[in-house]
Amino acid sequence: MDATLFPGDAEPLTLTTADGTRIGATRFEALGEYRGTIIVAGATGVPQAFYRRFAEHARGRGFTVMTFDYRGIGRSRPPSLKGFRMDFLDWARQDLAAAVEAMAEEGRPLFLVGHSFGGHAFGLLPNHHRIARFYTFGVGAGWHGWMPRVESLRVRLMWNVVLPVLNAWKGYSPWAMLRMGEDLPLDVFRQWRRWCRFPRYFFDDPALPRLADQYATVRTPITAANALDDQWALPRSRDAFVWAYRNAPLTRVDIDPSPWRGGLGHMGYFRPKAHALWDGVLDWFLSPAL
Repeated sequence: MDATLFPGDAEPLTLTTADGTRIGATRFEALGEYRGTIIVAGATGVPQAFYRRFAEHARGRGFTVMTFDYRGIGRSRPPSLKGFRMDFLDWARQDLAAAVEAMAEEGRPLFLVGHSFGGHAFGLLPNHHRIARFYTFGVGAGWHGWMPRVESLRVRLMWNVVLPVLNAWKGYSPWAMLRMGEDLPLDVFRQWRRWCRFPRYFFDDPALPRLADQYATVRTPITAANALDDQWALPRSRDAFVWAYRNAPLTRVDIDPSPWRGGLGHMGYFRPKAHALWDGVLDWFLSPAL
């Protein structure tokens, strides 16, 4: 194991999901007085290493943090993605659920931070009741119609022309070749593309008729924050998704990106310049009960 991947007191772990899949994770122990425990549920195709700086910042404020890679990604990737079969929803129902079980301890508050898909994942969890509060960045419905016109055209070109050709050549979805993130299993690409054709993502999928009812069982306080320059998940896209958390205390935050040089976009929430956003998350976790 390359020690440079796990600086300081970061501890590499392997989780085993309910269906027997082994998932690569990392635990960052809190420094000083313990304040709580956080799990980071990342975006599609984004490896856990991307969230390391947030984890280190949070541990410096007294939070124990776990990051992990969904099956097929990063340290949870099989030797070959060609022929690798999976259900996209298992990233939540199996992989994130295993992280929750691993980190939940009696008498210790457990929080969840999501990014993009992480905002989708929470309502799919069989054990979401174990989370005290959930803060998510950049969650959206994925439909091109919520995007600015130029981005919408670019996304449809990728979905319908470029990636199908590359997928047929490689036997998986080679996002790394396009510098768009980690390579994806074909099943993830196919399901993701299907759901992004609907204005309300998978809630509009006839094959998943009762999914919104599952989200309605969530009672955990949620904050959903989106930057006004996040072209993949503008506030209107967020609102088209988070309506499903209709029985949870829900706060929507629209972030003005102008204080950050170069803006935020879809990935800037977890880049080093975003410390002020991170402190806002941690302060909310520590604030009095709602």
